[in-house]
Formats: sequence, structure tokens, C-alpha cells
Amino acid sequence: MFYGLGFVAIASSLAMIMHQKPINSALYLVITMLAMAGLYALLDAHLIAALQVLVYAGAVMVLFLFVIMLLNLREKERLISSPQIAFQGIVVLLIGAFFVWAIHSADTDSIPVMGEATPDFGSTASVGGLLYTDYILPFEIASVLLLAAIVGAVILAKTKI
Repeated sequence: MFYGLGFVAIASSLAMIMHQKPINSALYLVITMLAMAGLYALLDAHLIAALQVLVYAGAVMVLFLFVIMLLNLREKERLISSPQIAFQGIVVLLIGAFFVWAIHSADTDSIPVMGEATPDFGSTASVGGLLYTDYILPFEIASVLLLAAIVGAVILAKTKI
């Protein structure tokens, strides 16, 4: 399952950045987000997997689609030639190969080993308890910022009659 979901995440993210139509790129991003949620579920991080689907694959993608529709983005008129696309593909492969080499050549003995996590680590109750006790101020600041962003988006999108 890990290799299948990893392949889907990598393939859909490459298709997302190389596709010319913005709507199709957004749909490939949804597939990437769902594959990432599957990877989180394999790691027994079920809360993060559910939040990945609800927040990123749901709410953020709706926001992206609204922006694409409001900006009225169209497909480009084949301004990119085939050699440019091939060059971009080669650059992406070289960067990926560099990261694979860097990971394999890293000294893994110097990385500190983490202790065992408690059984309730990452559960909904423990995350909620931390969020509404120790981190209540950053949580409320983030909610006010999101509210201001929503009000700003409505004002910008409003047309004068």
C-alpha cells in the first residue's frame, strides 16, 4: 500500500505541475492530497489523515477552484515548445535524483532516536486538549486571520451594481 500510494502521490504531483489547464492541475492536487491522507493513515495518524481530506482536499481545493474561476484563467495558447517541456522534465528528474542521493548518503547514525509515543499521542482528545489549553491564543489568532481573509475575499469579489 505504501509504494502504491507513494507512486500515486508522486505521479499526480508531477502531472499537477506539468499540466497546462489550471482546473486539471487542481484536480491532480486533490489526488495528491488524497494519496497523502492514505499515507498518513498507514502511519496510524488517523486524525491527520482525516484533517488532510477535510481541510486540504476539501476546503482549500474549493478555495483554489473559486480563485481559478474568479480570475477566469484559460489554457495557454501553446506558448511552451516541446524542447522546453523536455528541459523542464529533465530538471525535475535531476532535482529528484539529487534528493534521492542526498537521502541515501546521509549519515543516519547521527540522527537521534525518538522514544516510544504514548498510546494517546495524536488522538483527537489529546490534540483537542492541547489546542484548547496550551495553544488557545495561537488558535484564536489564526481564526481571526482566517475571518479577515474571508471578509477581504468577499469584498474583492463583490461587484458594484
